[in-house]
Amino acid sequence: MNTIVPSKIFLTKGMGQHKEKLASLEIALREAGIAPYNLVKITSIFPPKCSLIPREEGLKLLHPGQILFLVMSDIATDEAHRLISASIGLATSNDRNHYGYLSEHHAYGQTEEEAGEYAADLAAYMLATTLGKTFDTKQIWEEEKNLYSISSSLSVRTQNITQNAKGKKGLWTTVIAAAVCIP
Repeated sequence: MNTIVPSKIFLTKGMGQHKEKLASLEIALREAGIAPYNLVKITSIFPPKCSLIPREEGLKLLHPGQILFLVMSDIATDEAHRLISASIGLATSNDRNHYGYLSEHHAYGQTEEEAGEYAADLAAYMLATTLGKTFDTKQIWEEEKNLYSISSSLSVRTQNITQNAKGKKGLWTTVIAAAVCIP
């Protein structure tokens, strides 16, 4: 059986503005470094033993025209001054043999910090519930350790990548955030 399981993932983001909506997306993809690839959106599993690598390292492993699987959040507006945000949240457990979660979130009116925290909390929630745990994120967050302590032996680390922007009169504004998979 031939399976495609990413061994590496990198996070990226971008913003584009243009009078045409599609062109604004293309500019955002260029800024994110992923425009010259064929993109296939997938759902949100961070594979066991997968490594999160820096964007620059990941881009060096790619070839123009390559099919890339990615979890991507995107949102666009043509309204002046409208705040938009796209975010990818990542939650991984301290057990590298267990898979993690990637969440995609996009919103109007949220700051970069608000959208990023929401996406990270959502990824942590999805991971914890697959492990049979339910929780209120505010009750289990350990600020000094920067992680969620789900039980005495299970902790979850989160992070996010978020892009936001304000719309500009006469232009489409698009923001994207993505987790790009490399086999």
